[in-house]
Amino acid sequence: MEPIVKMTGIVKQFPNVLALKGVDFSVEKGEVHSLVGENGAGKSTLMNILYGVLQPDLGEIYVRGQKQVIHSVRDAMHLGIGMVHQEFMLAPSMTVVENIILGFEPNRRSVVDYDAAAEKIRALSEEYGLAIRPESRIIDNSVGEAQRVEIIKALYRGAEVLILDEPTAVLTPQETEDLFKVIRSLKEHGKTVIFISHKLQEVLAISDRITVMRDGRVQGTLLASEATKEKIATLMVGREVFLNIKAPEGKRGGVVLDVQGVSARGRRRLSDLKNVSFQVHAGEILGIAGVDGNGQSELVEVLTGLRRVDQGDIFVSGTKITNLPPGEIRERGVSHIPEDRNRSGLCAELTVAENLVATKLKRPPLSKNGVIRGQAVRELASRLVEEYDIRPGDYRIPTRNLSGGNRQKVVVAREVSEDAQLLIAAHPTRGVDIGSIEFIRSILIAQREEGKAILLVSADLEEVLSLSDRIAVMYEGRIVGILPASEANEQVLGLMMAGGEYAKAQGEEEKVVEA
Repeated sequence: MEPIVKMTGIVKQFPNVLALKGVDFSVEKGEVHSLVGENGAGKSTLMNILYGVLQPDLGEIYVRGQKQVIHSVRDAMHLGIGMVHQEFMLAPSMTVVENIILGFEPNRRSVVDYDAAAEKIRALSEEYGLAIRPESRIIDNSVGEAQRVEIIKALYRGAEVLILDEPTAVLTPQETEDLFKVIRSLKEHGKTVIFISHKLQEVLAISDRITVMRDGRVQGTLLASEATKEKIATLMVGREVFLNIKAPEGKRGGVVLDVQGVSARGRRRLSDLKNVSFQVHAGEILGIAGVDGNGQSELVEVLTGLRRVDQGDIFVSGTKITNLPPGEIRERGVSHIPEDRNRSGLCAELTVAENLVATKLKRPPLSKNGVIRGQAVRELASRLVEEYDIRPGDYRIPTRNLSGGNRQKVVVAREVSEDAQLLIAAHPTRGVDIGSIEFIRSILIAQREEGKAILLVSADLEEVLSLSDRIAVMYEGRIVGILPASEANEQVLGLMMAGGEYAKAQGEEEKVVEA
C-alpha cells in the first residue's frame, strides 16, 4: 500500500550546518510513527519541511502517492497535514474558539459565524475525546488544555496527518496519559500521527513504528513491538547509553538549606505555599516530587528571591536570605537552574559566551575595577564549551542558534561552575535529548560528590528516584512527607502526589516522617 507521506533524499543546508543529509522517511496511513533522535539530529527540520515552514534544498515529497511541492504552511494544510509545535502557536488573550478558527473563519453574510464554529469545535471535541472550554481564554487554560486546543485547531483545518513535536515535554504524567488516549482515538478514526519525542518509554508505549535519526541521517526504522529503550538509545547516540544512572551512597554533611515554616501566595490557590519546612545537607540531593502546579515553582521562586515570602524564614549555611533580592541570594552561595531555560535561563540574542559568564562578570578574574577583561571571558567560555560539550563548539555565536539540549547545557555550565554551596535544579532535563539527560544527571551526581547541597525539582519520577538521597512530595502547596529514596517507588510517590501521606501510602497506621 502506498504510504500517506513519503520523503526521499531530503537535503537541507543552513549556514555552517548541513542539517539533513539525504533523508528518506515514510509514514503509513493510520499509524502512530515516532521520530526520535538527539537535539540537532534533524527531526524538527525534517518535519518543518513537511509542514511547509522550510523548503528542502534537494529531495522529493509525496502525499498519497502524488509528488508535491509544499511552499507554505497553507499548502501543507490543504494537503491535510497539521502540526502542533512544542511551543504553542496560540494568542493568550483570545478565546479557544477565536484561536481555532483564526484565518479559517466561517462567514454568514460577511459576518463571522461564531455559533457554527463553536458547534463544529464541540463536535470535534466529543468525537476525539478532547475536553476543552470553547469560550474560555487561552490564558485561563492549563498547558494540557492548550495542547488539546492546538490539536483541535489542526483537525478543524482538515488534518489527516498530525505532527506532534515534543508533545509531552511540558505535561504532567496524568496529562500525558490523557494525550495518549487522544492519540489512540485519532488512530481509531483513521488519522496518522507523527510523534516526535525524547522519552523512550513513551515512544515504545504509543508507537507502531519508530524512526531514529542521528546527525542529519536516518539510522533505522524499527517496529515498536521489537524495539527496546537500549536499542533505540544506541541508534540515537551511536554508543551504549547508561539510562539508569544511580547515585552511589554518599556522605552527608551539615545543613546548607534550612526552610522554616514558609508560606507564600502562588499563581493559584492550590499552589500557595503553606507552612513548608525542610532541610538540605551538604553532599545530598533532596528531590521534590509532585504533579506540576502544586507549589514546586513557587518554592523555587521564594528560595531564589523571585517571589516574596509572607511567613517563615529561609537560611543558607546559617545566614538568613528571606526576601533578599536574587542577586544577593546568589552572592550568598546559591545557584539556580531555572525550569524554563528560554524565559528565565538565557538571553537568546546574546552569544554563548555572554550567557556563560553573565553571573560572573562583576568578580575577578573576569573583571577588575569595573572593567571586563575580554581575554579572561574568552578563556572561561572556551573551557566551559569544551567541558560541557556544548555544540557547535563556538562560543561566539548567538545562543538562539543552539538546539534545546545545548541551550540547557549552557545554563547548566554557568550555574554548576559557580562557587555555590547550594544548587537549585528545577526540571534540569526537561525537553532535552537522551544523551544530554545522561550528561546532566552525571553532573548533578558529581556535584553532590564534591559536597554541594542540591535541591532537585522534577516532574520525572524516574529522575527523582534515581538521583535523590531523600524525596519530599508536594501536594497543594504543602510537603506531605519526606522519605529516604531507598524506601520510595512510583506507587508510593504516586499516592503521596495525590494527597496521601507517607504512612498511608505505605499501608501503615503510624509512621514518623522526617521534615
